[in-house]
Amino acid sequence: MDVLVLLKQVPSTESIIEIAGDGVSIKTDDLKWVINPYDELAVEEALRLREAHGGTVTILTVGREKAAEAIRTALAMGADKGVLVSDPVLEGCDPLCTAKVLAAAAKEIPFDLIIAGQRAVDDDAYMVGSAVAEALGIPSITMVIKEEISENRIQCQKTIDGGVAVVEAPLPALITTQRGLNEPRYASLPGIMKAKKKPLDSKTLADLGLDPQTFTAFKMKIVALNPPPERKGGQVVEGETAQEKARELVRILHEEAKVF
Repeated sequence: MDVLVLLKQVPSTESIIEIAGDGVSIKTDDLKWVINPYDELAVEEALRLREAHGGTVTILTVGREKAAEAIRTALAMGADKGVLVSDPVLEGCDPLCTAKVLAAAAKEIPFDLIIAGQRAVDDDAYMVGSAVAEALGIPSITMVIKEEISENRIQCQKTIDGGVAVVEAPLPALITTQRGLNEPRYASLPGIMKAKKKPLDSKTLADLGLDPQTFTAFKMKIVALNPPPERKGGQVVEGETAQEKARELVRILHEEAKVF
């Protein structure tokens, strides 16, 4: 089974994010960049499928040249090869643009299944996976917490509001990951050494037969970035006993907070 994993490099959730001087981007000089956490689940699931059914695992990314680091991390986890699509005109590319490029690149890579993170933790768009499936004309199943493949079909359990749904689709198909699908493995030292010798191809839009001029007007753009409002400090409820504190709390809620 040949599995294609869509991956994105994002700032670590432990990084301190600061707004850049232009007001529409973030400062990137001191950021730590990592694989999008939901894409880590995708890499792990692809590796498990290869272990169960044989085949290959290919990592596909659209981004800056620096995104090759994230691909190398996935290769160190055990993936077989990587493809990075990088082009200057894609700077600021929106989710639909990204999906169009990923779909074009995917058409040149043999696959039975595509696995993507349900969302990227930097923009929370929830769009790319489904848009890629639409562009390729294949079924998609989102928010998957369990999958099983048999007789050229995939059956998945996916989270929905208030429960879990069981959905089945023919292959090739695309699924997106949800927490609980698996526990991603760490890259071992031997894996890191082997990753340096694994193939990682870099492509431009022209290499994919795409006209760069069609990527000059994105459908989405960031108008402004603003930090969340600062939280006010908490208030300590005074009192000698629990009963006194309870009475004072009720008074504050009634007279000051006016919640009842």
